[in-house]
Amino acid sequence: MGKILTLMAWLLPLILLTGCETPRPYDYTAFKKSRPRSLLVLPPVNDTNHAGATYSLFAQMTYPLAESGYYVLPVTLVDDTLKRKGLSHAADIHALPPAQLRGLFGADAALYVTISQYGNDYTVLDSVTTVAARARLVDLKTGAVLWRGKASASNNEDGSDSGGGLAGALVTAAIKQVIHELTDTEHEMAGIASARLLGAGQENGILYGPRSPNFGKD
Repeated sequence: MGKILTLMAWLLPLILLTGCETPRPYDYTAFKKSRPRSLLVLPPVNDTNHAGATYSLFAQMTYPLAESGYYVLPVTLVDDTLKRKGLSHAADIHALPPAQLRGLFGADAALYVTISQYGNDYTVLDSVTTVAARARLVDLKTGAVLWRGKASASNNEDGSDSGGGLAGALVTAAIKQVIHELTDTEHEMAGIASARLLGAGQENGILYGPRSPNFGKD
């Protein structure tokens, strides 16, 4: 008993310290020095097996950036221009020199996004849809990385218990699978993940752009 109490006395401060750990503040020095006004959103690189992931996220990334105060080049214009140049693979587009992208589009900075998770995980008792992505903002004049971030969204974030034990869990899982079949849950989660990733005003998130009344206050 004495040994157990001694061990707990050692572990308790570590547990409390871990629980109180806060994210390190992001260093925005390069971002504030560059202060981009116009953004080019590149087609996301898809590291998942879901064929529709790239365009699902690509179509929803400009809205939170525009709401954050940036001029964002229209996705259709960017996509058409790249295809006319023979560029249709996101990985190839991400590999282009920043100066070449600036020459094509004239934007101040470009957003490079990689999708790390997109789709459903089915188990006997549950069906969970998750979309996760990471991003970096690059100054197209200097090639400097201005900001990095990541975010995810899931339709199981509330962790709600269906109640009713095993039978209740089975019924809930069946209902969620039916809803998934009838709706595009991945696309909905992609919109939420985009907003969390690219909406300004969040901890360690992207800064407000010059069209926002909050510009320069963050």
